[in-house]
Amino acid sequence: METIDKIKKQIEENHILVFMKGSPKLPSCGFSSQVAQVLVNCGEKFAYVDILQNPDIRAELPIYAQWPTFPQLWVEGELIGGCDIVVEMFQKGELQSLITEAAARHPEAE
Repeated sequence: METIDKIKKQIEENHILVFMKGSPKLPSCGFSSQVAQVLVNCGEKFAYVDILQNPDIRAELPIYAQWPTFPQLWVEGELIGGCDIVVEMFQKGELQSLITEAAARHPEAE
């Protein structure tokens, strides 16, 4: 249960969080790269967890989230989705407003 507690704490403490392979500057897969780039383009700070460095999270998060793949974008404690959903929302302009509004509600994160 320790890993689940760690996941919950990360989601709770970071209003914009992506669980990904690698880092935004050095992503280790194309899907993680796309999501990181989209988030950078939204212009707000976001946190990330490199699941390749955290095999316990990599194993447990899909069960907790009921979402089998990575990356996973979480905004204000809610799973938004993976690469396809995030990119589609960005293309429609929906992701930018979601991210901007979340950042505005959490100015202490700056």
